[in-house]
Amino acid sequence: MSINLRIFSLISVLLGGAALLSSADRRLPADNQGYEPEQPIAFSHRVHAGELGMQCQYCHFGARQSRHAGVPPASTCMNCHRIVTSSFNAKQMAKEAAEAANREPEEVISTELKKLYDALGLDSERNPIPGTEQKPIEWVRVHNLPDFVYFDHRPHVARQIACETCHGPVQSMDRMRQHAPLSMGWCIDCHRANALTSAGGVQSGGERVADHVSTNCVTCHL
Repeated sequence: MSINLRIFSLISVLLGGAALLSSADRRLPADNQGYEPEQPIAFSHRVHAGELGMQCQYCHFGARQSRHAGVPPASTCMNCHRIVTSSFNAKQMAKEAAEAANREPEEVISTELKKLYDALGLDSERNPIPGTEQKPIEWVRVHNLPDFVYFDHRPHVARQIACETCHGPVQSMDRMRQHAPLSMGWCIDCHRANALTSAGGVQSGGERVADHVSTNCVTCHL
């Protein structure tokens, strides 16, 4: 291969890489800080975790049982939304309109919850429609570490690390986004700044403590 051809090939690779990195729709693993994809159902963490004060592990119960926090099954949503079919404001408006018209208020089902019911094959009374196949809700993953990184939620939850430490102010997010960089350096800085306590928790000691949480390579790279 001639020198000119090699230079041309190198320039082509560099330009292709620059184009890839400059595209807003293409992100490298663990380089997704601020990533905030649109979801198939507009679930609001601000409403559920913020206004209603729901605990993270009520929905993400996998965080204390397995490596992955997991996406809650639709059956968990139905624990509440079999009865709650819309916002309080929407129900109140329907009630006031019915009173003005001297009639019984009609049930209000929000557009987003209708998507949930349709995915589960439920009728207007939230009963299964015979012969209707359930369809999985294709949630878009927000936090995605490279395959060569081993992360386990269980020890972090057991040591009472607040979910907001890594996921940020979820209670203020209408649409879930990646708050922290989740880079290797970011994780190591956190491990170095925290020491294990006799009670099994962690205690922050500043930028670096002597008896800090493990930063051994095999901790995250098995």
